[in-house]
Amino acid sequence: MKVAVIGAGVIGVTTAYELAAQGHDVSVYERSSSSAEGCSFANAGVISPGYVTPWAKPGMTLHILKHLWRAHSPVRLSHPSWDEVKWLWRWWRACDEDTFIQNRARLLRLSTYSHQRLQRLTERLHIEHDRTLGYMVLLRGEQEHQMVQPSLKIMRDAGLSFKTLSASEARSVEPALNPDTALAYALHFPNDEVGNCRQFTLLLKNIAESKGVKFHFNASVQALSPSEPRRIRIGTADPGIVFDEVVVCAGLGSARLLAPVGLHIPLAAVHGYSVSASVREPLDAPRSGVMDERYKVAISRLGQRVRVSGSAEIGGNARQHHAASVKTLYRVLDDWFPGAARTQDSVQVWKGSRPMLPDGPPVIGPSGIPGIWLNLGHGSSGWALSCGSAKALADSMSGLTPEIDLEGLGIERLKPQR
Repeated sequence: MKVAVIGAGVIGVTTAYELAAQGHDVSVYERSSSSAEGCSFANAGVISPGYVTPWAKPGMTLHILKHLWRAHSPVRLSHPSWDEVKWLWRWWRACDEDTFIQNRARLLRLSTYSHQRLQRLTERLHIEHDRTLGYMVLLRGEQEHQMVQPSLKIMRDAGLSFKTLSASEARSVEPALNPDTALAYALHFPNDEVGNCRQFTLLLKNIAESKGVKFHFNASVQALSPSEPRRIRIGTADPGIVFDEVVVCAGLGSARLLAPVGLHIPLAAVHGYSVSASVREPLDAPRSGVMDERYKVAISRLGQRVRVSGSAEIGGNARQHHAASVKTLYRVLDDWFPGAARTQDSVQVWKGSRPMLPDGPPVIGPSGIPGIWLNLGHGSSGWALSCGSAKALADSMSGLTPEIDLEGLGIERLKPQR
């Protein structure tokens, strides 16, 4: 089939690769000048299936309200628009226990499969993307230890491999952890990993091109036409090209593309920040990745760089940085790995607009409009879910039975229940 993929972040590139590997003629359209220029550019790089969880969960509303006005808050509201307020209302309604349990199971199923697919691709295609094994969650006190217990039960029931470590055991895994910062326990996931999402995406893009995929950059696709939804136009004067199938993986831009054909996707930007700097002294830097559970900040070792990532900000835009959010990243880095990075030299500060659906899981599969497919709404877990989402979608499009059950990940989940 002749397939158009809209979007060249990690979701779009993995989708294009999987479709090309199954023999399809694929063209990718991206509004930026390169792949991985949006949310795939400088994210945390963490692949931890057990920690891919819906933002909408019981107790989250109270947790956010308690932290909103604190100096080092993991969540911020920055003058949300009316559409974002409506999104927050839908998110609040999805925080009930039954919805959370269903969506937690869906994300765990997808993230586990996606990690397996990433490992296969990495090994078979020899993709070098600053990959290191192991991931550790740091619990500063007993409060954090109690808060994670429900999630740990779900992980145990799913057969995930992890250990609860004492402070001394945690420091044997990550010797550079600051001994002066209080640490009650840690959760160690030896089979999880961190990796450079952008590097992986760019390398896989080159491999996809060798399979015949055509990439069109600086190409702003026009909103889909109700009369010809499979005709892709670049600019209003462009007559366009008609494809057999179209896959929309354009992040936040997906809502604009799909609205004219009657698909109203409730996407919101949940902004996240990262700070990346060169390693100053390897002995003072993390070996792999850790996360501070209290502040929801990840610290990742990516080759010769350290990246600190976190925050969830609703409202505002990607070009305006909230100074307090960036300050929190520096504080957490200094708490755990003082002197690890050259933060006085060339530092990359990044803010990404992560496209999130109110209840958590992405939408993968047919849209209900003939010839239009969706792979969107992965939120802060795009890197962790990308390879599995792409393979499952490509299998579905090719008429194959996906290796993973996609129940609850279709467009019907977003339709109002009567």
